[in-house]
Amino acid sequence: MIDLKLERDPPFIDQYGTLFSTRDTHQSSCDSESSVVGECELPLIDLSALRGSGDNNQRRACMEAIAKAASEWGFFQVVNHGVGKEVLEEMRREQVKMFEMPFEKKVGCRLLNDSYRWGTPTATSVKEFSWSEAFHIPLSKISQEGCCSEEFSSLREVMEKLARTMSDLARLLAGVLTEYLGHSKQLFDENCNESTCFLRLNRYPPCPFSPEMFGLVPHTDSDFLTILHQDQVGGLHLMKDSRWVAVKPNPEALIVNIGDLFQAWSNDVYKSIQHKVMANGKVERYSIAYFLCPSYDSMIGSCKEPSLYKKFTFGDYRQQVQADVKKTGHKVGLPRFLL
Repeated sequence: MIDLKLERDPPFIDQYGTLFSTRDTHQSSCDSESSVVGECELPLIDLSALRGSGDNNQRRACMEAIAKAASEWGFFQVVNHGVGKEVLEEMRREQVKMFEMPFEKKVGCRLLNDSYRWGTPTATSVKEFSWSEAFHIPLSKISQEGCCSEEFSSLREVMEKLARTMSDLARLLAGVLTEYLGHSKQLFDENCNESTCFLRLNRYPPCPFSPEMFGLVPHTDSDFLTILHQDQVGGLHLMKDSRWVAVKPNPEALIVNIGDLFQAWSNDVYKSIQHKVMANGKVERYSIAYFLCPSYDSMIGSCKEPSLYKKFTFGDYRQQVQADVKKTGHKVGLPRFLL
């Protein structure tokens, strides 16, 4: 009898066997990368004051809490965020249904405009490899003909609802962060729309090499900000005070983190923090991420002078990241653009 669970998992070991056969060579470096000193609860912020149910003082206090978390942590979690529990549950059901397809079908069905990804083709060692699979979807592609097959006829509607509410939340938070520094949110209205932003549906299969394997290698996000909905399995870790800490899941909250572009634009007031996902040996993990991104030709300048960074476009940044990953196996990011 065919094990359907194994049939749906990507062939990590078959495809990348040489990496795992020599994993003992890299284990010490992976272990040092993966050591966690404890569990943390991210700053929890109630957004109801921003959504019409608070006075000016409450709104200002909420803005200050968001800016403080973005500056001190680079991560925070939000409740009363406007993304309905029902649409998140619907999306989870559709997501599980997609990932339960046999691997060969996921690769060949061209679902969601051929957005399926798995593993790390550029990896040259275990510490550069991500034990995960994902559908990485430009928002503009969701409504296009052929995006979803008849088998997934309800998927398009659910994704469109989720994308709308995630977009509204991302713009609300980005507007708060820019307003707090005395600037207009026009930057996002002009440069970030459904043709530039993304949804990413993630699955982290059980890993026989856990806990030494990354589900997602340590990295920072290259966007303005990311909104994450995760399940209760855990595994998200972030760098705090030069040490890795595990993030305690909160079923009522969405996680928000600052990306590289916001750090550069804010002149390092807001922090894009390194984070990772650790593989689990027994259970699979699911998450959904929304990425607030500008067009590739958008110029990312500093909100004040003197700037710490030279001016660059998002396209320049992405190109440099890809070149670094190809050459060195990891992302260098913002240090490449310091003056």
